[in-house]
Amino acid sequence: MAQAKQAKITKKTKTSTKTYHNFIGGEWVKSSTGEWFDNVNPADTSDIVGRFPNSTADDVNAAVSAAKNAATKWRRTPAPKRAELLFRLGEILRANKDRYTQEMTREMGKVLKEAGGDVQEAIDCTYYTAGEGRRLHGFTTPAEMPNKFAMCVRQPVGLCGLITPFNFPMAIPSWKLIPALVCGNTVVIKSGEDVPLSALNLVKACEQAGIPKGVVNLVNGFGDAGAALVDHQDVRLISFTGSTDTGRKIAEACARDNKIVSLEMGGKNAIIVMDDADIDNAVEGSLWGAFGTSGQRCTASSRLVVHKKVYKKFVQKLVERVKALRVGNGLDPKTDVGPVINEDAMQKIHGYIHIGKNIDRATLACGGNLLTKGDYAKGWFIEPTVFTDVKPGMRIGQEEIFGPVTSVIPFSTLDEAIEIVNGVKYGLSSAIYTQDVNKSFYAMQELYTGICYVNSATIGAEVHLPFGGTKGTGNGHREAGTQVLDIFSEWKALYVDYSGKLQKAQIDAVEI
Repeated sequence: MAQAKQAKITKKTKTSTKTYHNFIGGEWVKSSTGEWFDNVNPADTSDIVGRFPNSTADDVNAAVSAAKNAATKWRRTPAPKRAELLFRLGEILRANKDRYTQEMTREMGKVLKEAGGDVQEAIDCTYYTAGEGRRLHGFTTPAEMPNKFAMCVRQPVGLCGLITPFNFPMAIPSWKLIPALVCGNTVVIKSGEDVPLSALNLVKACEQAGIPKGVVNLVNGFGDAGAALVDHQDVRLISFTGSTDTGRKIAEACARDNKIVSLEMGGKNAIIVMDDADIDNAVEGSLWGAFGTSGQRCTASSRLVVHKKVYKKFVQKLVERVKALRVGNGLDPKTDVGPVINEDAMQKIHGYIHIGKNIDRATLACGGNLLTKGDYAKGWFIEPTVFTDVKPGMRIGQEEIFGPVTSVIPFSTLDEAIEIVNGVKYGLSSAIYTQDVNKSFYAMQELYTGICYVNSATIGAEVHLPFGGTKGTGNGHREAGTQVLDIFSEWKALYVDYSGKLQKAQIDAVEI
């Protein structure tokens, strides 16, 4: 959590600052303590987006109780009817896209076109998942015994706790919320403390769509609220997206209580640029992959693994383009790269730049400075930064920086490049630029990541394909696609014996 925001907790509200509330049991309510925290614009910290309730375990308990009370009726609502409400939700999101986009950029900092894509992701997820309300397929299968019918169906998990990060303030909550609802679960959302308005907009749209009271609940606040949600005995499932360290703690806590847990954590993604690649296209993809969302993506292209034959040409073109990127307030349509989310993040990223220069001894090709004067004086801005001549084992080549910093690593053979890409503790997204179809398929086979692109950056995924990674990136679950249904539902096997007698499978032999 950001220390800057933690310091702004207060008992009182300013009349000029709009206040927002938790959503519990279908009502918008203050926190039990009456404390609030400021949601500030990271491009201009004098701009207070709103004041939100700083919630405690008491608020979480109330939200869980409301979700528990609503569970039976929602579970018994036919899935196609649940889906009709979700489709209505998609219509509301689409109608309000422009407003949600502006408010997201103001509270999170990403440029308007990216914020619009974030909202569109939520819209796409809602429309796509609503279609599952008339599927949610199980299957039938032949039984071992005569006059016996065998099949399986999905059933809801129960009460779900959803803990979401700052970087995709509406998309990621939608990835969790919408599948949970179509499967018949009730939920409590703990939104990212840096971006509470976007999650609130999503939940308010749920209210407007007619989703019954208590089915969706929203609690704002910091880590204490999240911990209370994880530890609550009535919560059956925790779905978390965030840092690897926090995810590990959540996994340990859920293991003690035998909770289901879905984790989506860090990444140290790489683009391979082969000697036959379209260099201009590879540079364009690297710019977008490394500096989109100011590098604050788990899919960020923080490593560019470039063939030695084209290394000098690639670096020259990349650095030229990076120097031309316009850093500024995301609300300005001319801005290419917005601020990072808060002061803690800025200092952490700048610390990695120091490591790259002074400990790893990589070459700082461009950037590397905090931007603190003039139009940047009230925000958290960092120059887009490129390190070259990076060795795979350097800290900047191994550790997730989560900022506008990328490292260029040379290689000689495709197998060497693949070894470099796979040689980190994460395995979320990878990419290769090449005109050779054989190399493309070989790389797709050998790169041990949950997502792999050919001739594109290490960006995320489309809503109808599974999203997630290998190794330290997560715990094996996938979000999006139909695969997400396996997080938010459990299988039930059903047998109907109409033989009129007891048949003991595996014991009573069937004569042929």
